Amino acid sequence: MINEQSGVLLVNKPRGLSSNKIVNLVKYRLHAKKCGHLGTLDLEGEGLLPVTINHATKLFDYFLAKDKTYETVFVFGFETDTLDTSGKVLKEKIPTFTEEELECEVNKMVGKYMQMPPQYSAKKVNGKVGYKEARKGEYIDLKPKEIEIYSFKILEKLSINSYRFEISCSSGTYIRSVCRDLAYHLGTYGSMQCILRTRCGGFYLKDAYSLDEIEKGEFKIIPCENLFDFNVIKLNEKEFFKLSNGQNLTLSFEDGEYKIFYKDLFLGIGKVENKNLKLKLRLF
Repeated sequence: MINEQSGVLLVNKPRGLSSNKIVNLVKYRLHAKKCGHLGTLDLEGEGLLPVTINHATKLFDYFLAKDKTYETVFVFGFETDTLDTSGKVLKEKIPTFTEEELECEVNKMVGKYMQMPPQYSAKKVNGKVGYKEARKGEYIDLKPKEIEIYSFKILEKLSINSYRFEISCSSGTYIRSVCRDLAYHLGTYGSMQCILRTRCGGFYLKDAYSLDEIEKGEFKIIPCENLFDFNVIKLNEKEFFKLSNGQNLTLSFEDGEYKIFYKDLFLGIGKVENKNLKLKLRLF
């Protein structure tokens, strides 16, 4: 039987499985019509992957730009072609920075800056995907993009040249590129060893389910209506008919965003301006 339930399932993605593989596993396990995810994790990345189910796949654009938090380990002294420790070493330089210099440069990176994406990424230029071209020894013409780091903390020193960090940043930030850029500021090279996503917008890793729990049915799906903290507008049959046919409604509500219902059916997010209601996000 096809599952008609819509919502978000928080998955604790293991290392070595792609985000699309996780989506397909959830879709098969839930017998859902369609599934998606809210932000890719690299193959070697671990942690929080919000998977959207059925109508919730329409939430992609609404939630994609949410900021994220990662825990990661950087190893200084060499840089690889992939900017992580699984790649081929291209450059080496013995680090000579002090603990104080590291902390200083970490603090300087908080804020906005133009970041160059890694060649080994899912970035597309003229229909060509970065990592696919890089595997063939060819490189696409990537452009720097403005990103923002909100918080950058040194959590612990693991060895003479490796440290664990926590980074909160804007969507579209490449942590491997943060490693590269920090190393350059310190006069050396660096490669990311591992990455764990702990937060994605208002979703947290502590609330995510393992693949074993999902396989056993030991999970809860977050209903679409629970994802938004807005007041509710309930439509009558006439209003629902008009809205379903693309017509705007005149309602006596204050300006702002609302959760829109018809009976028990969550229709999506509406915006009221000058007593006119328009659907901003349609889920039916």
